[in-house]
Amino acid sequence: MGRAPCGHPAGSQAHGGRHGVGDAVDRAGRRAPRGRHIAGDRLGWGVLGAAWIGGRAVLPAIAASRNGRLVSIASRDPERAREMASRHAIPSVARDYDDVLADPAVEAVYIPLVNSLHKEWTERALAAGKHVLCEKPLGMNADEAAVMADASRRSGRLLMEAFMYRFHPRMRTFVEELRADERPLHVQASFGFPLSDPSNYRLQPALGGGALLDVGCYTVSVARWLLGEPDTVLARARFDHKTGVDMSVSSLLHFSGGGTASLWCSFESAEEQGVTAVTTKGTYSLERPFTAWQDPHDPYQLMVESFADSVQNGSDCEVSLDESIANMRALDRIREAMQA
Repeated sequence: MGRAPCGHPAGSQAHGGRHGVGDAVDRAGRRAPRGRHIAGDRLGWGVLGAAWIGGRAVLPAIAASRNGRLVSIASRDPERAREMASRHAIPSVARDYDDVLADPAVEAVYIPLVNSLHKEWTERALAAGKHVLCEKPLGMNADEAAVMADASRRSGRLLMEAFMYRFHPRMRTFVEELRADERPLHVQASFGFPLSDPSNYRLQPALGGGALLDVGCYTVSVARWLLGEPDTVLARARFDHKTGVDMSVSSLLHFSGGGTASLWCSFESAEEQGVTAVTTKGTYSLERPFTAWQDPHDPYQLMVESFADSVQNGSDCEVSLDESIANMRALDRIREAMQA
């Protein structure tokens, strides 16, 4: 599938043309196309939710970025929002998500809400004229992801799935070295960690919980990055007998180019993640490929800077919507196979 700008699936066109009300004007009087950001300004970010991943990684990344600034945050828990605003020097604590979207200083929003809310708040943010960086997985399924992509196209605003691992130089070097060798014959990828708190949304099916959507999305993404699109999918899962949520998932994928992948994800294991690719010339392995916050590179900062560059320059996003929809489609196929 051809690469398309984030927010503009293949076959669609980015918003442009005549200048209208709300177009930005720089110091020289030049107008930036609607939905774009004037070069030299720092992108104003709003945050919907006080999720752990935001406070741990994304908010510090925005604050440290060369082209972004934190403007506003809201949470269902006002105290958590105030605490996070204080910790990350966010000037405004909004009453609710809608107030963040109504703030004219907010040009882009980061959405780390539970998976079941990604589609609703992404659509609302796009309709409010904001660019959106949405946590992975983009939606609950490929149909939701496609609707979100269409909303981005219609709004003329950018939408990108926050797959930060794709921005780390060590991951890119791994992929480049493999491609310089030859197409892998087989890829193994794993991501697991222990999770037992029943109140955690990851263990609640209605909120989009389950190991497959939470961490299996990474293993599917890297396999597709290296091998293309799967044509055959086999999968087995162990489900929690009380909630029905998938706790561990093993899958075997065959790809149209002839390669295969064995993927595993879990909420029951000790912390484990890795990727190995086997070619006719050798074996390539990378430990902690998905959450390696290794100095001097912060993949979250590289991600938010890349996204802001796309807004500012009208350029393609590193993670296109076509890519995100295809990843959700592969996840859907695994989910169907593991329930067969």
